[in-house]
Amino acid sequence: MSLLELDDVKVHFPVKKGIFFDRTVGHVYAVDGVSLKVEAGQTYGLVGESGCGKTTLGRAVLRLVDITDGEVVFDGTDLAKLPDEEMRRFRRRLQMVFQDPLGSLNPRQNIESILAEGMAAHGIGKDQDERREKIKEILAKVGLPANALSRYPHEFSGGQRQRIGIARALVLEPDVIICDEPVSALDVSVQAQVINLLEELQESLGLTYLVIAHDLAVVRHISDVIGVMYLGGLVEEAPSDVLYEGPKHPYTKALMSAVPVPDPEIEDRRERILLQGDLPSPANPPAGCRFHTRCPWAQDRCAVERPALTDLGDGHKVACHFAREIDEGTVPQTRSTGIDAVVATEAVASKEAAVSETVTDPSSAAVAVPAPRPSTDDAAPAEGADASGDAPVSAEPAEAAAASDADPSEGAASAAPAQGAAAVEPEGSAVDGDAPRAADEPEGSDAVEADSTADAAAPKGSDAERPAAGGGDSAGDDAAEAKGSDSAAPAAEPAGKRSAKEAPEAG
Repeated sequence: MSLLELDDVKVHFPVKKGIFFDRTVGHVYAVDGVSLKVEAGQTYGLVGESGCGKTTLGRAVLRLVDITDGEVVFDGTDLAKLPDEEMRRFRRRLQMVFQDPLGSLNPRQNIESILAEGMAAHGIGKDQDERREKIKEILAKVGLPANALSRYPHEFSGGQRQRIGIARALVLEPDVIICDEPVSALDVSVQAQVINLLEELQESLGLTYLVIAHDLAVVRHISDVIGVMYLGGLVEEAPSDVLYEGPKHPYTKALMSAVPVPDPEIEDRRERILLQGDLPSPANPPAGCRFHTRCPWAQDRCAVERPALTDLGDGHKVACHFAREIDEGTVPQTRSTGIDAVVATEAVASKEAAVSETVTDPSSAAVAVPAPRPSTDDAAPAEGADASGDAPVSAEPAEAAAASDADPSEGAASAAPAQGAAAVEPEGSAVDGDAPRAADEPEGSDAVEADSTADAAAPKGSDAERPAAGGGDSAGDDAAEAKGSDSAAPAAEPAGKRSAKEAPEAG
């Protein structure tokens, strides 16, 4: 008979709702029918996603949480049916190393008080001196000095606090130690030290471990048998080497494909299985196989019938209806894997983002909406000058916004035929490459005020007061001459209504 046996263990937490009277409206199925066996002197590794029920199962073995249904048989005794006082005596043989070492240690007690408290409760040692000597021996085994007895938990590093948690479990001389993420919060070098320490203590003291972890490499190194949990149930169980060489369940295949391989050539060639969707809620698990909502090979039978943990030979147990067929390749794939799974999951979000970018892109909006052509009656003053003929005025707000947002080269090409004016210079550019923009001119304006440098560069015989709206551009001058514009003409007079007498003077 095995030292520790779990038979269809269930741990359901009620969900209550109400203001004055709490009523149960549902349950969280944290652990839902787990069966496993741990032999004496063996290390059983338990892996799975966060939220699958690993820690709850470990606490249920110690009766730290109430067991809803099932049996937890330890050395022939069903712990689920023991009264509280008898269960307290049994906890001397069942100890736990918690995931957060600092949170599990009393910050107001020194190390000697923390370790001696359990010994005094279970009657280990005749007096305080005998307990102190035993504590020193345990501290030496876990690699801590004797002067650590008078220190407090906050004075130690994370790895040292984890060693203190292991020492607290060892002083009671247990038979089984449940290690809940014993190295997850430690550095890589410290992880190796703690793992080696657990193996040495197992060999010297004959301990039995139930190791709960996320790191598959750590579990493979320390475990003899590995169980894979998914959404409160055990989906695969096999010896460590057998499981890593040939996983059978689709969920285990996805987990193993996420483990990096140190060989870059193998890493590039091997297949990555990426699952679609997230882990379903344990308060509302799917019917049938719990994994069928994400399984790449899910069939109609998987949605209605929950598979039992079946032995395929050599101690390899799988809870899957089509485990053999998937290995043989005779079952059609119903969901994409690899990068296709990621693309399929994010297809809607990508489409919405593309539409949003098209609508909000200012450059595309400027190109799509052309500037309106002004009518003859509502034409602006000649060459952008105001009625007084002093400072040039800017274009209409809609036209100025379109010209400032659009590409400079496109705006210069479209402005001349639309309004008969000179090409607009890009924002921040200088007239003729030398003259800077006037300081009092509003930013983004299409008009450019001429300066003394532009006047000095004008050829003899040209009007000195000619506006520099074209920025010295030959295209702007030709456009102005073609329309017979003259700087001496009244600003409010349209360009097409100038007298014949003034037209030769402009030439």
